[in-house]
Amino acid sequence: MEVLGEKSFRSKQVYEWLWKKNAASFEEMTNLGKELRAKLEEHYFIDHIKLDDQQISSDKTIKCAFSVEENKVVEGVLIPTSSRTTACISSQVGCSLACTFCATGRLKLMRNLTAGEIVDQVVYLKDQAENRYKTPLTNIVYMGMGEPLLNYKNVLRSIEMITSEDGLGMSPKRITVSTAGIAKMIRKLGDDEVKFNLALSLHAANDKKRSHIMEINDSNNLAELADALRYFHQKTDSRVTFEYIIFKDFNDKIEDAQELAEFAKCVPCKINIIEYNPIDDSEFQQADRANVDSFAAYLESKNLVVNVRRSRGKDIDAACGQLANKNKAILKEERVLKAK
Repeated sequence: MEVLGEKSFRSKQVYEWLWKKNAASFEEMTNLGKELRAKLEEHYFIDHIKLDDQQISSDKTIKCAFSVEENKVVEGVLIPTSSRTTACISSQVGCSLACTFCATGRLKLMRNLTAGEIVDQVVYLKDQAENRYKTPLTNIVYMGMGEPLLNYKNVLRSIEMITSEDGLGMSPKRITVSTAGIAKMIRKLGDDEVKFNLALSLHAANDKKRSHIMEINDSNNLAELADALRYFHQKTDSRVTFEYIIFKDFNDKIEDAQELAEFAKCVPCKINIIEYNPIDDSEFQQADRANVDSFAAYLESKNLVVNVRRSRGKDIDAACGQLANKNKAILKEERVLKAK
């Protein structure tokens, strides 16, 4: 503002329009004079993400495809239930980790999202919750496209703005960041004494099996992750969530549950057993309901907190692991048509 010859207090007004009111244009900033708005329009632009496509599931889940610069697309999902309304958001365009069960992992990593692009997803989904379903947004999970801890600075900046009184003012305890397991970055979360929740995408408590489905395990094995999680808990006193997608005849036996129960001793935790959602040409299948129930019952017999998560939004490929599964083909077709 001072460079433009304006009073410095104007900067706070612009800041509030951007982060608290989520203005998409300078024209919306009505407490600034017309002359100043014209000056801002001349020298600056607001890099706002745009809604490219939206699908609504039969269970009311909403999947949104957002376009960012250079026609790149990321997806965010609003998941309403009777007890909560959750925004699942992306942190990168694509992903570099190539987990075999995940549609996003089949896309190459194109770039990190900025903090503003991450917050924009939250704001749009928050508006959908309030205007379409007349309910507040209660939770945010960084479980969309990308690995959040490989975009560390922007993810933490976005959470700062989501939780700040100068931003959306949400409690950090309503935010969960999910990682495929990068030990040194989990330790850094501990050093930074973060207040939000941490979830580890585990999916197998056996190094051989985990490496088969998650290449990241070759460089961040279970012993290293356990050490990092102990350090994180020591620094933050936060309980960790273990996410466990259960696959038929791969990790759904009682022996697998025994290995998981043993690994879970490393920190106070809860375990989310997640129904597998098929993607094109996948080698995996959904586990039988009886096996899932037996698996969960065994863990509960060891006094572990267990939730079985049934998938939502499957009919629009909005369920866990499916993001980018269908939209990739749709967007490719659309670009061909535009080129013609």
